[in-house]
Amino acid sequence: MSGAPVVVVGAGPVGLTAALLLAGRGLRVVVLERQAAPYPLPRAVHLDDEVFRVLQAAGVADEVAAACRPMAGLRALDGAHRVLAEFRRAPGAGSNGWPQGSLVHQPDLEAVLAGAVSAAPVIDLHRGVEVTGLAQDGGGVTVRATDRATGADRSVRAAAVLGCDGANSSVRGLMGARMRDLGPADRWLVVDARSAEPLPIWPGVHQVCDPRRAATFMPVTGDRYRWEFRLAPGETAAELAEPARLAALLAPVVPADRVEVDRAVEYTFRAQVADRWRDGRVLLAGDAAHLTPPFVGQGLGLGLRDVHQLAWKLTAVLRGEAGDDLLDTYQAEREPHARALIRVALLLGVLMTGGGRSGAVARRAVLAAVRRIPAVARLATDSRTPPLRRGPLVDRRGRAGRRLAGTLVPQPDVLVDGRRCRLDDVLGDGEAQLSADLEVRRADGTSVRVEDPSGTLRRWLGAATSVRIRPDRIVAAARS
Repeated sequence: MSGAPVVVVGAGPVGLTAALLLAGRGLRVVVLERQAAPYPLPRAVHLDDEVFRVLQAAGVADEVAAACRPMAGLRALDGAHRVLAEFRRAPGAGSNGWPQGSLVHQPDLEAVLAGAVSAAPVIDLHRGVEVTGLAQDGGGVTVRATDRATGADRSVRAAAVLGCDGANSSVRGLMGARMRDLGPADRWLVVDARSAEPLPIWPGVHQVCDPRRAATFMPVTGDRYRWEFRLAPGETAAELAEPARLAALLAPVVPADRVEVDRAVEYTFRAQVADRWRDGRVLLAGDAAHLTPPFVGQGLGLGLRDVHQLAWKLTAVLRGEAGDDLLDTYQAEREPHARALIRVALLLGVLMTGGGRSGAVARRAVLAAVRRIPAVARLATDSRTPPLRRGPLVDRRGRAGRRLAGTLVPQPDVLVDGRRCRLDDVLGDGEAQLSADLEVRRADGTSVRVEDPSGTLRRWLGAATSVRIRPDRIVAAARS
C-alpha cells in the first residue's frame, strides 16, 4: 500500500463519514474543504435506518442518534390540509437496529462528525482550501490545491481521491464527468424556522398534495421546523418570502408570529446521475455522483451508502489485496440503487402533486386505495436498498442465494456471552460468515457464537445453512 494518504475533497457529512470509515481501516486521510467554516444552516434533515448502520461503522451513530428525533412517517394532505392518507413508521428500532426514519438538524450531524474527525490522529482536515487540478500517474494522484485566504500552494500527493464535494463538484469537472438528467428540475422555496413553544403538529412529514401549490412541512429537532413550497414558473423565492405572502403560506400550520424564520431561500432540486463515477484512482460519491428530488428524503442517505461501500473496496485495492478492477464494481453496484430511488422520488412527486384539479380528485381515491395495499404503501416510507444484481461480488445461485444474496443482513440485538450488542459490532469491519447455528466467523480468523433472542436471524436465514457477508453488510452468497 502506498504511503500517500487518501484525499477526500469536501467536508460535508458524506466526506467526513468517508474519512472516518477509511481511517477506521487504518488509512491516512487528508480532507480538503473549500469553505473556511462549516455551513451553519440546515440542508438535509432525514436519515433512515440503513444509513445509521453506516454511521455505526464510522463510530458515531449513538452520538448522532442523541441529536435526532424518530420520524412518525408521512401524511398526505389535500390543499385544505385534510388528511388523505397516513403512512406510519414504527418509532422503535427496525430490522436494521435503528428507527426506520429520523429527523436531524444537519449542523448537529456535522458537528458530531467533525468532532470524531478531529479526534482521529490519522485524519487531517484543512478548511479554506480549493482543489484546482488533478494529475494521475502510475503511483497515485497529485492534487493541486490553493489556500483561498493566502494563495499558498496546498498541493498534496494522494494514493486516491474521493470527490465528496457536492452538486457543483470540482472533482467531477476535473475528471471530465457530466451529469445526465433523469427528470425535470424542480424549484422550491425552503423555509427553516424556530418556535419558542412546541407547535401542535403531528411528528412526521406532511406532504401537501395541492397542484396549485405543492408543499411539505415537518418538525425537525428541538424547536426547529421546515417548510418547502414549490415555485411556479416565473415566480421567485424573494417574492414568496415577503412577510405578507410568507405569513399566508405558513397560516394553515401556524400563525407567522409564532415562529422566527432563520432563512427562506430557493432550492433547485434535480434528478441527475453522473455518467462516470471513476477515473483511475479518482472517484465520486454523494451529490457529486447523483442528485435526487426530495420526495423520499434520500439525498444524504445515498451518499452515505456510497462511501460505506467505497471504503472497503478502496482499502482492499490500496493494501494490494485486490486489483484496481474491484473499483469498477463501485458504480456498477451503486448506480442502479441511486437510479431506483431517484425514479421513486420522481414518481411520488407526480403522484402527490401533479395533475391539476382533476388530478387532485383522482389522488384522493388513489391514496385511499393505496394505503390499504401494504406493498404499495411502503413506497411512501421505504428506502431499502434494492437487492444487488448477480455480479462478481454477488453470487445468487441456489434457492438461498436467490433469496438472500445481494440483500442487507438484518441487525437485531444479539447476545454474546450474555452481553447484549448490535450484530454489526460482532461481525467486525471485514468480511464475515454467519452459519445456521449462529456462529460468526470474522475476517481476523476469530469466531463467536451469538444468541438471537428476537428470532430475527433464524427467520431471515430460513433454510440457508450459511451466508457470507461483505464489509458493507450485504450478503455476498448464501448456501442451503
